[in-house]
Order: sequence, then C-alpha cells, then structure tokens
Amino acid sequence: MTTPDLSRVDAGAPIVEVTLPAELSANAEIGKRAFEAKCAACHGVNAAGQNGIAPPLVHKIYEPNHHGDGAFMMAAQNGVQSHHWEFGNMPPIEGLTQGDVKMIAAYVRELQRANGIN
Repeated sequence: MTTPDLSRVDAGAPIVEVTLPAELSANAEIGKRAFEAKCAACHGVNAAGQNGIAPPLVHKIYEPNHHGDGAFMMAAQNGVQSHHWEFGNMPPIEGLTQGDVKMIAAYVRELQRANGIN
C-alpha cells in the first residue's frame, strides 16, 4: 500500500476527508469519547490524521484485514515503530484500558465503514 502524497496538504491539516456515519453504536459512542480524549490530539478529529503529526486511521492502510483490532491494542499498549507513514514512532498511550481500546477500535471501524473501508 502506498501512502498518499501530502505535499499539498498544509502542516497540521486533516489528511483525509471523513464522512460520518448517520449514527454510531453504543460501543462506538464510548470509543469516540475515549478517542477524543486520548487519540485526537495526534490522529485528528474523526481520525482524519494531521499532516506532519500522525496518520489518518480512516484510510485503506488500516482496513481490518491489514491492521486488525489487535493492532490497535498493541499500538496503544506498546507504541508503534513508524512503517507506513513518515511521522515518526508512536509512543504507548497511558491511561487506556484494553476495554477502552476495544471501544476506540469500534469507533474507528464504524468511521471506516462509513467511508467505504471494510
């Protein structure tokens, strides 16, 4: 998978345009709140990414058959070495339980499905 050319995206601007689902499941609503508290500062509003900061999670690279929900768990718990994008390594995220990350994954997956990523 090839990462998009970001040369025309302003620093800090969203990397992708995210279509929101008409409604979220109860688990995704919980995940949205946790995402906003712990993830959005880097991954942007609605997981759209921020150029120069962190990638969008609403992107084909993170589709379930390439990065399963366990990848979200591992990333939050252990951090991630940069491998698809050139934003640097992601540190572990403190203060998230496994249950929190499961709800965050539910939120991201519902955003992905609303944007044709299955």
